[in-house]
Amino acid sequence: MGNITQKPIYKIRNKLFWRRLLTVLTLFISIGLLVILTNFQTNAITQNSYQQKPHPLPSTLEKWQDKTNSGDYFDNIQPTKVGYLIWSSFPVKVKIETPTRISEKQSQVWVNNVLQTIQEWNVYLPLQVVENSEVADITIVRKSPPLQIEPGSKIPRARSALTTYELYNQNNQNNILFHRFTILLSPSQTGEHLQAAARHELGHALGIWGHSPLQTDALYFSQVRKPASISSRDVNTLKKVYEQSTSLGWTVVEKL
Repeated sequence: MGNITQKPIYKIRNKLFWRRLLTVLTLFISIGLLVILTNFQTNAITQNSYQQKPHPLPSTLEKWQDKTNSGDYFDNIQPTKVGYLIWSSFPVKVKIETPTRISEKQSQVWVNNVLQTIQEWNVYLPLQVVENSEVADITIVRKSPPLQIEPGSKIPRARSALTTYELYNQNNQNNILFHRFTILLSPSQTGEHLQAAARHELGHALGIWGHSPLQTDALYFSQVRKPASISSRDVNTLKKVYEQSTSLGWTVVEKL
């Protein structure tokens, strides 16, 4: 993921606590389980194990035309070891986990805010909200992301959201390589800032695995006072991503 805000928390003076925390984090990094600086999960996959080729452009993106010639920020998008994180089977199934530690009314407001961002992205890629977690391609949860410690600092920083992915293959489907995402949205986010976080993270999960340098884009790298809607540059970038090669959706040549 991509978090769009990071707020420092108070310093804890217990040196033993920090020593233990740093030891644990070092272990996580060494085994590849910690989502590092960019908050993007890496996967221990060798690129030569998979074929990479493009999929047909989704019809929604094929029809998209930017009459404003706004450009894009495709150069900032990070391909992974399996290529670009492209969906090839539509609609992409999204599961919203209903919050349980707040009132029923608050829970419904939270779900409605997330639903709104799904509807916004649905214009550009077909999405379907599902109830069954087992079939979900993207799962969205109201949960605080793990604290982040930046290089050169011992102070953990809170983050408002986090998006991670995992790869898997199913032998009963011609050994095709798939991926799925988990989005964590901090309980501290409400209203338009919750929508901005969900919009931003969902953009990552749909394939924009990077950030925009402009505040007017939904995938801008930091939180702003007035959150941006999905811009033409966001969609231009998404379209260009879907013109690229990927191993996802193709048969695995060698097993993981």
